Amino acid sequence: MIRRDPLAAYTALSRQYGDVVRVRFVLWPTYLLFHPDHVQHVLQEKHTNYSKDLYTYRVLKPVLGEGLATNDGPPWLRQRRLMQPAFNRQRLAAQGEVITAACDAMLRRWEDIARRGAPLDVAAEMRHLTLVIAGQTLFRIDLSGEAENAGAAFEVVNELLADYVYSPLPPFAVPTRRSLRLRAARRTLDRLVFGVIAERRQHGRDSGDLVSALLMARDEQTGEGMTDRQVRDEVMTLLSAGHETTASTLSWALYLLSHHEDVRRRLQAEVAGDGVVTVADLARMPYTTMVLEETLRLYPPAWSFGRKAIRDDEIGGYDIPAGTLVWVSPYVTQRHPRFWERPEEFDPERFTEQQSAMRPRFAHFPFGSGPRICIGSYLAMMVARLVLVSVVRRYRLRLAPGARVEPEAQLTLRPRHGLPMVLEPA
Repeated sequence: MIRRDPLAAYTALSRQYGDVVRVRFVLWPTYLLFHPDHVQHVLQEKHTNYSKDLYTYRVLKPVLGEGLATNDGPPWLRQRRLMQPAFNRQRLAAQGEVITAACDAMLRRWEDIARRGAPLDVAAEMRHLTLVIAGQTLFRIDLSGEAENAGAAFEVVNELLADYVYSPLPPFAVPTRRSLRLRAARRTLDRLVFGVIAERRQHGRDSGDLVSALLMARDEQTGEGMTDRQVRDEVMTLLSAGHETTASTLSWALYLLSHHEDVRRRLQAEVAGDGVVTVADLARMPYTTMVLEETLRLYPPAWSFGRKAIRDDEIGGYDIPAGTLVWVSPYVTQRHPRFWERPEEFDPERFTEQQSAMRPRFAHFPFGSGPRICIGSYLAMMVARLVLVSVVRRYRLRLAPGARVEPEAQLTLRPRHGLPMVLEPA
């Protein structure tokens, strides 16, 4: 049941058995943890006792390598410290013009589609857009010409890695049809990433992108920088995570707005204006952030993730032996009826300062939390806000007649059948 419909399975288990549920996941005893306090215990209070040394992250390594998403212990800490300067907010804010330019190009392309009244797969459009934005912010190169190949490679990676999570045998090293497809997708992405790294090494200047920042990073104690392989692994993680997760968030936000006219009108009133939206404008648009936070509550891209206990522990009165897997799910916890009134409803008002202060901190953790909180969370929200404001200023999107929309839990949470929508002038 978990493999067939993990969202429904996790939700049913939490409703029937409570906040701590013991299951057997493939070969391993596993505890599913749904209470915010238990999430806090694993991700923050006892984070050193819970490692990422479990097979789900090993499944990702053939593509992502030894990046932040898959690494652990001292190597992870060293890489995190090396990468932190690249995510300085001032440096990221300088990417605003690049982001809005890519979005404006997409919106101009939509004009003819809107005139014809033809349906548009907004989920596919958001994946294409965020891939182009990732290309610009990471590499300062235009991926619009290569987006089809790179996007297709990411589609293969997403599909097959999700399949490996639930069916790890035979492993990637065995040359099955599945592993050969994954290897081909990895080669496509490697050619792109290593090519950019080689160009930056040759010229040795700061191009203002994240690759340049990573190549310039130096360890404070040793003075050493990253090898090409380390930069490749981090870039692959950022490219994959930044592209797919932000696209998912934007797709679900536009879907939810199409079903809640009162929210859309309030959002449109806040973002109304002429010209290109800037990063400075976002400070005056709190409701935009609230809409995205509520979207992330209902449809968190990273809908579930796990850790492995290093030493014996206790959670919620249950013994957690060393070697046991513990799994948390933002999707379930962020719909927990004890902490969210009317949890299935879309209501951005939940994220006023007053309402947020009344909830446990770990009732909402779409980017993870604790020391391993997503390093790119600020950039992801900046991109999502700039794109959402730009789209809402120009268009009102309605779900196409007869469209079926349901979430599909792969590595990220995306619309299973795409998101066909019709464009109308705002």
